[in-house]
Amino acid sequence: FSLRSLPPQVDAVRVYVNSSSENLRYPVLFVVRQQKGVLSWQVPLIFRGLYQRTYNYQEVSRTLCPSEPTPETRPSDQIIFVDIASMAPFNIAYELLVTRLENFQLETNKAFNFTASPSQPQYFLYKFPQDVDSVIINVVSDAAYPCSVVSVQDIVCPVYDLDHNVEFNGVYQSMTKQAAITVQRKDFPGEQFFVVFVIKPEDYACGGSVPSSIHGNGNRTWNLQRTKNLQVTIVPSIKKPVYVQAMFFSFLSFLSFYLGSVVVAFVHYIRVQRKASAGILSPEHGSGMMTSSHPISASTPEGSSYGAIDESSSSGGRQLSSPERRPPAGSDTDSSVEEESDFDTMPEIESDKNIIRTKVFLYLSDLSRKDRRIVSKKYKIYFWNIITIAVFYALPVIQLVITYQTVVNVTGNQDICYYNFLCAHPLGVLSAFNNILSNVGHMMLGFLFLLIVLRRDILHRRAMEMKDIYTLDYGIPKHFGLFYAMGIALMMEGVLSACYHVCPNYSNFQFDTSFMYMIAGLCMLKLYQTRHPDINASAYSAYASFAVVISLAVLGVVFGKNDMWFWVIFSMIHVLASLALSTQIYYMGRFKIDGPDSDVGIFRRAVMVLYTDCIQQCSRPMYMDRMVLLIVGNLVNWSFAIFGLVYRPRDFASYILGIFICNLLLYLAFYIIMKLRSSEKLLPIPMFCIVATAVVWAAALYFFFQTLSSWEETPAESREKNRPCILLGFFDDHDVWHFLSAAALFFSFLVLLTLDDDLDTVRRDKIPVF
Repeated sequence: FSLRSLPPQVDAVRVYVNSSSENLRYPVLFVVRQQKGVLSWQVPLIFRGLYQRTYNYQEVSRTLCPSEPTPETRPSDQIIFVDIASMAPFNIAYELLVTRLENFQLETNKAFNFTASPSQPQYFLYKFPQDVDSVIINVVSDAAYPCSVVSVQDIVCPVYDLDHNVEFNGVYQSMTKQAAITVQRKDFPGEQFFVVFVIKPEDYACGGSVPSSIHGNGNRTWNLQRTKNLQVTIVPSIKKPVYVQAMFFSFLSFLSFYLGSVVVAFVHYIRVQRKASAGILSPEHGSGMMTSSHPISASTPEGSSYGAIDESSSSGGRQLSSPERRPPAGSDTDSSVEEESDFDTMPEIESDKNIIRTKVFLYLSDLSRKDRRIVSKKYKIYFWNIITIAVFYALPVIQLVITYQTVVNVTGNQDICYYNFLCAHPLGVLSAFNNILSNVGHMMLGFLFLLIVLRRDILHRRAMEMKDIYTLDYGIPKHFGLFYAMGIALMMEGVLSACYHVCPNYSNFQFDTSFMYMIAGLCMLKLYQTRHPDINASAYSAYASFAVVISLAVLGVVFGKNDMWFWVIFSMIHVLASLALSTQIYYMGRFKIDGPDSDVGIFRRAVMVLYTDCIQQCSRPMYMDRMVLLIVGNLVNWSFAIFGLVYRPRDFASYILGIFICNLLLYLAFYIIMKLRSSEKLLPIPMFCIVATAVVWAAALYFFFQTLSSWEETPAESREKNRPCILLGFFDDHDVWHFLSAAALFFSFLVLLTLDDDLDTVRRDKIPVF
């Protein structure tokens, strides 16, 4: 065949062959020889599927490698030879048709429709316009199946356009109804590329089922059943100024929080200075020094005097009545002698501790008897431990996701990572820079929260050094270790979320949730510590519990898909842990099972407790408020356990996170309700933070549930959920979730930080414990 081309037009030729022979022993061989290449195939053309199934096609259509444009202005001729041969001892009929392709070159912003099948793949040429550096190839189809593959390959012959070799070159992704590939000019020195469309012989790669009636011995033609109509549109992607604009937006949005914090701090400073000049800061309008050495007075409400200790004589109250006997409060000296307070090391006081903590009406002075400096050191361990955990956890994660990204870039397999391909903007080696940039809010607001806590810590230290009575005997005892840990956790959530979004997939989703567990756990611990400063969990036990949770999350990722035994064991652990924690909270840590008769004593003690507390006094529990909270909490947790057993959700990490968040919200609601029941006030700042938290969380969750991809499905099915950008042409719904969730977490932390500011002028023996 002879083909005449007119420059600068690029002509391509398509060869169609058909043979009625179904004899696999004697196929018809077709060899096409061109000036710079050879292409060959056989008819029937055989494709292999899963479990060595075979599919035979008698109609084959292939596009030959196009002629390269020449600088000559005159027409050029190209000779094509087609050799046909068969070893069959009998005649075989065949049909051969060679045609020139009219629409071989794709145009920008112009949709093109065509049809393809496994034995009739298609590919087209695209050249970058002069002013375009990046394009997005959008491919859509009305039918999900048959499963197809979209590939972008350099201008190299031969073109890999069959199912068994399409993955050998270029960038590719599987497709059902939608696919999108971002292509940059810098990746193609010739400023042009081929877009290849291949239909797979089976649908299992896209989540479809394998035909059960086919056993590999049928010689049927499958063309009519495996034909797919496709539409391809190539549109320009965003330009560099949009990247700069998105970066400025991200940083300036969160720098406004810094500006707002400075304004609030300045207003607060002015108000404090005015009050100080008016002389209304101290009780009795005095100097602010101690005016009474007996915080527990005769005005203690009825029912709470039992077990109350006179601070002037008890060792536990010395830090209240005689702070001058201690070293200065601001000097946190590391002395091994003060590792534990003398109150805890005196055995004769242990029974006294039991008496105090099991009173019907508890006040904060009963649970803030330990030396302040020792307790502060205990809580600072949270801060130092979480830094150590963050470093050891983050470094392997960063190394792993860099490996993931390298594999994607080297192999070209875009089915490894579950991006929103319709809004995935590359930068450097990163495939979806926008998903990483949107996590900057967690890091910036986490650092801002650390600065706010540091300011409060410094002011508190100064007040302690001045022996200010409000700091010594009034308000909630100030321990900032947990707040520092929460700030670090928020920053690390941003780092690890960014790492997850380098290549989001089923295996590394736990990176995105690990510090969310810790944030929820630390918030609950901080809420409990507020009214129970002496009996809160130590950092070691708390982080050990988080380690167990993260271990369970990893096991859930591995075994939680279909293994019923895992869900049974996990639900039992969940319910037993809820009961054990409820017992500790109900009895303020004073519930001990240490019977004299070993195992028999344990069961006897348990039976006696159930009998006395549930049967004899069933009409009214001793601690009604705590009992209501724990009953509701256990019902919620048991409901989660039953839900997990029945439905066995594939996203186990989010399932555990839901348990944590529901428990945190339940406890926070209980705390605020009890605070209002106790005639305490909500100041304007915490009230604003509560409203802002609720509003921002509501908006954030709306965008969170706009699912843009899902690693619970195949990559092709996940791409059906992909959507275009919605903010600045750069950020998608999930990026907006990142922005809003960072702000929501920040406001949530501020709620915990400022919630009890109204108690700064209330004596601790008047602050109820709940």
